[in-house]
Amino acid sequence: MLFNSIEFAVFLPVVFLLYWFITARRLALQNFFLLLASYIFYGWWDWRFLSLILLSSMVDFLVGVGLGGTEVQWKRRLLLGASIAVNIGLLGFFKYFNFFAQSFADAFTLLGKPIDPARLYIILPVGISFYTFQTLSYSIDVYRRKMLPSQDIIAFFTFVAFFPQLVAGPIERASHLLPQFHRRRTFDHDAAVDGSRQILWGLFKKIVIADNAATYANYIFNNHADLSGSTLLLGAVFFALQIYGDFSGYSDIAIGSARLFGFDLMRNFAFPYFSRDIAEFWRRWHISLSSWFRDYVYIPLGGSRGGRWLQIRNVLIIFLVSGFWHGANWTFIVWGALNALYFLPLLLTKSNRAHTDTIAEGRILPSPREFMQMTMTFLLTCLAWIFFRAASVGDALAYLGGIFRASFFRMPEGEFGWFPLIAVLFLLTEWLQREKQHGLALEAAHFPRVIRWSLYYVVSILIMYFGGDQQAFIYFQF
Repeated sequence: MLFNSIEFAVFLPVVFLLYWFITARRLALQNFFLLLASYIFYGWWDWRFLSLILLSSMVDFLVGVGLGGTEVQWKRRLLLGASIAVNIGLLGFFKYFNFFAQSFADAFTLLGKPIDPARLYIILPVGISFYTFQTLSYSIDVYRRKMLPSQDIIAFFTFVAFFPQLVAGPIERASHLLPQFHRRRTFDHDAAVDGSRQILWGLFKKIVIADNAATYANYIFNNHADLSGSTLLLGAVFFALQIYGDFSGYSDIAIGSARLFGFDLMRNFAFPYFSRDIAEFWRRWHISLSSWFRDYVYIPLGGSRGGRWLQIRNVLIIFLVSGFWHGANWTFIVWGALNALYFLPLLLTKSNRAHTDTIAEGRILPSPREFMQMTMTFLLTCLAWIFFRAASVGDALAYLGGIFRASFFRMPEGEFGWFPLIAVLFLLTEWLQREKQHGLALEAAHFPRVIRWSLYYVVSILIMYFGGDQQAFIYFQF
């Protein structure tokens, strides 16, 4: 079920009303109802893949119970190994089997011994990269004794399948989200109102910004051989707007929807395109995944401790793994490697944490230096996005070569209507709200009611005007 669908527009208020008016008196009933609603939400896409969520949930629940019942170290390692094997095994089979089979065949072809690889017609289950990482982090944290195992199977299964963030995150930590299923929840009017605003802003990002940017980006990427360098650069910018509006829009809808039911999800985006360097960008982009890799891969490898070569190795591993997580294509691995190359100079000069505050905090405009840093970081990010978007590494290199031609100095080709103006107004709104949680976080003390409601109506009208064919969220494919 898509967040930007009529089905979800009916599903959400129905679940909301039943949740607060029918099940609110009993915590166990609330959790069971949310579990049922979450399985309906996921099964709407393909009910057969509910078996994978059930398998992952059951394995990690039993692993947690087992870890809580033994102090014998080899048994604990065996239990953790079972959790890792099941979760990574599921992810590897459904997401990477054909990739490895084809890569294996290509390697033999290069050696002069071509073979025909075995390939399967495998449908990638929506959200498998997200919920397997979420349950896996639970097993690891219980193994590390950072949290006690859950004894409530309904609460645990609901934590894994919670519908607002089931298919595209945020990737929640059990230590943050699971306890919220163990305590009684009461309706919070202010949280629900702000959650509704965040849902509205997320829909605007998806329907008005991302889907329109996708139209122009798709045309330019599909015809890059015939277009000028300036048009190709604009296409990369359009894709940057598309993937940001699409994914952060999903996160806004997820976080806002969870607040309607009394839950607090972690922030997943913090206005990343206003970053002053790549290190700051990765602290603000897909925060739940970046922090997951930091805590469960980077730090166990040694992090930034040790010698220079160890630091370089760890950074390369973390970015390459992050790229590979996004998909079974060499383009994602190159995208990860390119971001590692952006990041390494900052790490080696110990300036990777130079910008941990908000740019131009307390000021309307950035300084000239901040503006140049922000612009350069955005352009580097756009160049990396070309590999993310391209069908192959060859296509990405051809696209990059097309940018750096004499035609770069011509005016971009094509008719883009009102979208560039809407995109500029969108970025301006986000800039003014960069110290808030989202673009429509408007406090009554600073914004009169007429201003707030006028803005809500304008955003709603734009959503209805631009709303047409449902477009799936980009990160559903990951």
